[in-house]
Amino acid sequence: MKKILLIFLISSQLLSAQTLNDLYFGSDTTFDIISWNIEWFPKNNNTANKVQEILTRLEADVYALQEIDDTTLLKQVVSNIPGYECHFQSSYYGGLAYIYNTNTIQINSKYEIFTSQPYWNAFPRSPQILDCNFMGDNYIIINNHFKCCGDGVLNTNQYSDEENRRLQAVTFLKQYIDNTLSNKRVILLGDLNDELTDYPVNNVFQNFIIDNNNYLFTDIQIAQGSSTDWSYPTWPSHLDHILITNELFGDFQNPNSLVSVIRVDDYMGSWNNYDNNVSDHRPIGLKLSLNNLSYIPEIINKKKKVIKVIDVLGRETNKKTNTPLFYIYDNGNVERKMIVE
Repeated sequence: MKKILLIFLISSQLLSAQTLNDLYFGSDTTFDIISWNIEWFPKNNNTANKVQEILTRLEADVYALQEIDDTTLLKQVVSNIPGYECHFQSSYYGGLAYIYNTNTIQINSKYEIFTSQPYWNAFPRSPQILDCNFMGDNYIIINNHFKCCGDGVLNTNQYSDEENRRLQAVTFLKQYIDNTLSNKRVILLGDLNDELTDYPVNNVFQNFIIDNNNYLFTDIQIAQGSSTDWSYPTWPSHLDHILITNELFGDFQNPNSLVSVIRVDDYMGSWNNYDNNVSDHRPIGLKLSLNNLSYIPEIINKKKKVIKVIDVLGRETNKKTNTPLFYIYDNGNVERKMIVE
């Protein structure tokens, strides 16, 4: 009994000793995407500084944010983080935003879908798309914030039923991806305001779930697991999700890939401190270890000579360790690889 009590006390002391300085997520060897509802940013005068520190520590390549109320303040926050930029849609604004690392992400286009009146019931906030390249490969990221609330019962006969509105959003998005983004690497994420684990009769995500040859909710095991790891602890429930298409199944199955709800509150001393100053949602992050990136040691190759090295944005650079780069050889070959120490 004494040993158990001692272990508990030590564990509690270690947890309480954690600060935001110990927080991390992204790496140089993975494509890191985070979805985060920052509850009508900012909650108070402390929020901006806390969010800046959290974003800096997490080091994701792309952040998809929801509930951004003060876009000017968020721009100021991002301007203080070297190498990052943010984007808001200029038409009707529904609180969605992207932040991305300009050193690793090449932006092709940014746009909204389902913006016209017939879709307003399904989408109180129009989905926002980021078409981007990472390591030379194209990705389509779709940021969402579905209608909230409801009684947990799906009533398809009632137009205003909250669950039915979310079902319609899922239906439209699946049709859009099936018809418009076939064979693309698609990542659909956001505060989707419903449970993956509902029984099929009430599950608004059922169309995605049953089409498991083409779609996967990467966080399904989180939803099926302990409530202590869910994204919305106050209810508690798990409402923030990351869906991928089958073009990314292989990458997600790599040993270094993972999905995780990031328990930032553990690094701020308590849930109340986090909830009062930052958000009522935790971020959820996807880390993809890419199949087409070779991780090899530096070996002198006498048969060919490197004549140029360029980074993922096409800029000439010097050889670097632990950084994915393109190596151009005198025999015309091009290799994408990362030299590890």
